[in-house]
Amino acid sequence: MIDRESLVRRHTIEITRADPSTALTVGNGDFAFTADITGMQSFVSFHDQSAAAAEKRLALNTATMSTWGWHSMPNPDNFVLADAMSTYETARGPVEYPDKFDMTSTFGGDVPEKFRAGSWLHMNPQRFDLGRIGLVLRPAPGGPPEGDPSALTNAHQRLDLWTGVLTSTFEYAGHDVRVRTVADGHHARVAFRIESDLLATGQLSVVARFPYASDNFYRTSDWTRPQRHTTTPHLLDDRSCLLARALDDTEYSVRLDWSEGHVINSDGPHECALATSASTLDVVAGFTPGGDDASARGSFEAVHRSSVDRWRDFWTSGAAIDFAGSADPRAAELERRVVLSQYLTAVNCAGTLPPQETGLITNSWQGKFHLEMHWWHAAHFAAWGRPGLLRRSMGWYLSILDSARETALRQHYAGARWPKHVGPDGRESPSDIGSLLIWQQPHPLYLLELLYRCLAGAEREKLVREFAELVEETALFMVSFTEEADGVHHLPAPLVPAQEFYDPRTTKDPTFELAYWWWGLEIAQSWRERLGLDRDPQWRRVQDGLATPHQKDGVYSAVASEPYLRRDDHPSMLCALGVVPATPLIDPITMETTLLDVRANWEWNSAWGWDFPVMAMTATRIGRPDLAVDALLMEAGKNRYLPTGHSPQIGSMLPVYLPANGGLLAAVSLMAAGWDGSDTECPGFPKDGGWTVHHEGFTVWP
Repeated sequence: MIDRESLVRRHTIEITRADPSTALTVGNGDFAFTADITGMQSFVSFHDQSAAAAEKRLALNTATMSTWGWHSMPNPDNFVLADAMSTYETARGPVEYPDKFDMTSTFGGDVPEKFRAGSWLHMNPQRFDLGRIGLVLRPAPGGPPEGDPSALTNAHQRLDLWTGVLTSTFEYAGHDVRVRTVADGHHARVAFRIESDLLATGQLSVVARFPYASDNFYRTSDWTRPQRHTTTPHLLDDRSCLLARALDDTEYSVRLDWSEGHVINSDGPHECALATSASTLDVVAGFTPGGDDASARGSFEAVHRSSVDRWRDFWTSGAAIDFAGSADPRAAELERRVVLSQYLTAVNCAGTLPPQETGLITNSWQGKFHLEMHWWHAAHFAAWGRPGLLRRSMGWYLSILDSARETALRQHYAGARWPKHVGPDGRESPSDIGSLLIWQQPHPLYLLELLYRCLAGAEREKLVREFAELVEETALFMVSFTEEADGVHHLPAPLVPAQEFYDPRTTKDPTFELAYWWWGLEIAQSWRERLGLDRDPQWRRVQDGLATPHQKDGVYSAVASEPYLRRDDHPSMLCALGVVPATPLIDPITMETTLLDVRANWEWNSAWGWDFPVMAMTATRIGRPDLAVDALLMEAGKNRYLPTGHSPQIGSMLPVYLPANGGLLAAVSLMAAGWDGSDTECPGFPKDGGWTVHHEGFTVWP
């Protein structure tokens, strides 16, 4: 038995200075509060990603976000998806895809007329910041508020991963300040206990500030348009109030409860400030969609207890892995990354919607999620024996099944085609890449298969019945998408492969997607058998007839059309044996040669955070554990993990990149637990005496 509390607590996060790139988050998968060095959101401009991006430095917004917090700007021209379509010539005749989109518009640039519809549809709806709750610090009673964290001294911040409790201490104006921050384990609620003599002098107070939404790539909020939204306060009693919020057609409410004190005049619009004559102040903020809130009074003790219980249940369930005693000097760092990645994905990727790449911490791509990334965010939950955390987001696919069918029908296909870049309504976002991407299509099948392997008996039967239609419709599209020529089934143009920089009008038969098509259809065939049905003979003909992946000089190409292989971005062909298990399409010896070629010749500064786990999974499946560990810990710009566990990718464009964290966890679970038929203990770790690996609770991979 692994001492899980000791394992987790030796990676407690400790911060000793304010840094614009450093912010810590508490949350529960559907709600998160990201704090600065004060444990609250006191220095908004200090963490402004937009300003940092302009100066080419790293910063991370603080924000309060939820899976239900979505907003759309007014649509004055009544744009619809048809307004963003272009026509592509295909074997099925002319087909329209929504590709009229100019990426620069998401950064606040001018939008050419032909891209106006696509830009609005791409940027709406957007996830919005529910509000900032911070301290107001004044050097003297009645003086101007402090705007810079450099005025704080002896700062120390500690995030106890075992309980989810964030404790922040510092000195200001010669006095100690202590703040404890906790998020409810199940509800959109955050609580603070603030202790300082400065409360009684009026030099310390609490303010809740509310911005308008933002459709800018770098911003979660817009503080410059107070006229575009309303904040209506309703005092409930002498220790609680309800703030009714309206942003255009979006409504939600914020309930504030406090232990002592009263509401005071604030410094600006859309603010609610609290002060007290006591030296301790508890504040609880609860957020609810819609215009009303009927929740009961919140207390710090209740929220604290909910957090402690939730995190104890999380850490004592599912799998654990311990590298203590390893001689390899990299073991402690790998263990740190693994523990912090579990925390971050549980906070940000375990909700009722697929997550965005930056989770509930800050917005990327207006907060929408990329379905090709869902696997990287969440597949590991099942492998780590926590299927419930993956199961929560799978129902969303059922909610948009009709929309996915409509997309397939419009493009003259059978079944349902899953989009790439979407919000909660499932409507495609115009993109010259996303509208033609295909590797997200088998993801729901793979994720469901991982869930199935975690369950037994009636729970398995329930899962199979509930998702039978989804599996069928997903496979029907996959079969319909292929084109047969001389008995060979191809993945034809127009398409965009996982390595996105190939011409969609000429690209065909990408290596990864061919193997994934075979494997996805194999899952769908197994699902039919679980329903008591025969395997579909047409699906089998497609599987048996899929094109052989292209190779040159004994190395797999990315695609089967010129230029065949670029050595930047994702080395996606490695996914064909690693992420995807063994299939008849891929030769392990050729894949080993491909892996060695990629290691030696890839432009690693262009790779992304999940590419390193891809290499590790491929190395594990071909029997090269030495290369697996090296891949996970490779020195590369996008493979670094900050003290917070965040893996920034492109400065302030992506200061958090959760597919890297989720990919790391998927790779480590494969390296530890192996797959069906693997006969080596911990097949992804070298047997050279450098690694001592204790693990428990993993689910074996396919």
